[in-house]
Amino acid sequence: MTEARDVAAVTAQLGREPRGIHAVGHRCPCGNPDVVTTEPRLPNGTPFPTTYYLTCPRAASRIGTLEASGLMKQMQARLAEDDELAAAYRTAHERYLVARAALGQDVPEIDGISAGGMPDRVKCLHVLAGQSLAQGRGVNPLGDEVLDLLGPWWESGPCVDVDD
Repeated sequence: MTEARDVAAVTAQLGREPRGIHAVGHRCPCGNPDVVTTEPRLPNGTPFPTTYYLTCPRAASRIGTLEASGLMKQMQARLAEDDELAAAYRTAHERYLVARAALGQDVPEIDGISAGGMPDRVKCLHVLAGQSLAQGRGVNPLGDEVLDLLGPWWESGPCVDVDD
């Protein structure tokens, strides 16, 4: 069960009510959630493949800047050239699917689909970073690279303040 304070923080981060939160997937050093684990089917019935949803607006903004810099295209090219990287990225995809299956919902519409373009493409750095935060470093090599490039987004304090 997700605590009311965490739901309030995520609501403030997103600027809207969150949908389908299963749990806090990762907590920022500031104390707020920065990734939520989302149910594979939203309450309205929509299939939702993004199990690890990045919620921190500061981290998301910095990642948006990385995406605009052409980083996804560079990573995509490296996947085509580096067999070891491609194998690790495929393993990250498989770990994502295992984690989603552990949530206990069968959603045939997204069977075999993870997120972020995995296992063959680089489509969303937010998702890759979210997986690295939620499942830990060493799971998704490209997600880890994104986190390395972000720097300490939390240093100036919490992105949102939620009254207890």
